[in-house]
Amino acid sequence: MSQKFIINGGRPIEGAIKVKGAKNAALKVFPLALMTSEPIGISNMPEIEDCYRAEEMLVALGHEVSRSGKGVVEISYKSRTCVNLPPGLVNKFRASIMFVGPLLATCGEVCFPHPGGCVIGAGTRPIDMFLDGFVKMGAKVEVLENSYRLSAKKLKGATIFFPKITVTGTESLMTTACLAEGITILKNCAMEPEIPALAEFLNTMGAKIAGAGTPVIKIEGVKKLRGGNYMLIPDRIETGTFAILAAVANSGEVLIENCNPGHLEALWALFDKIGVNYKLGQNSVKISPTKKILPSNVVTHEYPGFATDLQSPYTVLMTQAHGLSLIHETIHDRRLLFTDMLTQMGANIIMADPHRVVVSGPSKLYARKLISPDLRAGIALVIAALIAEGSTEIDNIYQIERGYEDLVERLTGLGADIKKV
Repeated sequence: MSQKFIINGGRPIEGAIKVKGAKNAALKVFPLALMTSEPIGISNMPEIEDCYRAEEMLVALGHEVSRSGKGVVEISYKSRTCVNLPPGLVNKFRASIMFVGPLLATCGEVCFPHPGGCVIGAGTRPIDMFLDGFVKMGAKVEVLENSYRLSAKKLKGATIFFPKITVTGTESLMTTACLAEGITILKNCAMEPEIPALAEFLNTMGAKIAGAGTPVIKIEGVKKLRGGNYMLIPDRIETGTFAILAAVANSGEVLIENCNPGHLEALWALFDKIGVNYKLGQNSVKISPTKKILPSNVVTHEYPGFATDLQSPYTVLMTQAHGLSLIHETIHDRRLLFTDMLTQMGANIIMADPHRVVVSGPSKLYARKLISPDLRAGIALVIAALIAEGSTEIDNIYQIERGYEDLVERLTGLGADIKKV
């Protein structure tokens, strides 16, 4: 039997909730252990399924992973056992692609199947930009029946232009280039806060990276990297999700702690437009009730624009706004398909095309039996269920727990009636 959430909606949401370390930063640190023989310590690590899979990947590759407390992980080099990434793990989380470059740089070869994770993006999310980058750095790529084999005697620095902005692509090639010979220049890079955070940590390990957080990153290859300790930045998507939840519930004061409000300027600009009552602290956000939520169109965009990962919760918020709003998803195909479930709950949403929906509000939402299609749509359904009348069942919650630690416990702390069965 798979686990599910049972949520009784309509309870007032108020109190304080702490933000965990950034999932998308955590997943990029594990592969760095393949590039040094010294230990790496990570703190503020979220206790989520994706991170457990990354740990399992390192253990499968011959490393030792230990815990000295909640959110504190120590990774040490034991032996390098193989250059084949285990298909069972690769299929479970897309960030497994991050292990490819470090293995290629240190072992000279790597074999892996197509990476898995969320089922968004047409079919599977393509990895051609990663492969093209490795080829430019001197790797040979063989496409086998169900997998890829990459090999390179020595990776060489190169100038690489990303035809499309890619966060994981930027992080993967930036990391790999640290051990390539000569200088690598990456152009049209993603600028998400997790990228300069990763670069800063790599620099403490002895890498020479300049320009992370801007569209052009320059990496001067070094012979070897040291170990080090990395304190993860707070998860901005979690921060934004909780802020939107508080705005949707609109029933009490919610204080979001341990966050970095500076990472979410696009959301606060939108809150100004739609009338959400919020106050930013240095590392906190306070959301207070408001009389009326106004509608506003949104177009998802790469950072510092409005994050695609906040689009699903924002769509739920617009079901409670007074008027029409157009949601335009420009990053991932199929990411709006979940709105069909909101419609089943009573939302008034018309799909204009696969990338755009028109939401008309406010709508009273009613409980339903639902299945979480992916991580971010899953949390949006949880938010919808919290304000719906009646008892909602959400199945396939593995997808949600891939990205949110102790969700039941933390939402219960805000007054929600949510159980995992």
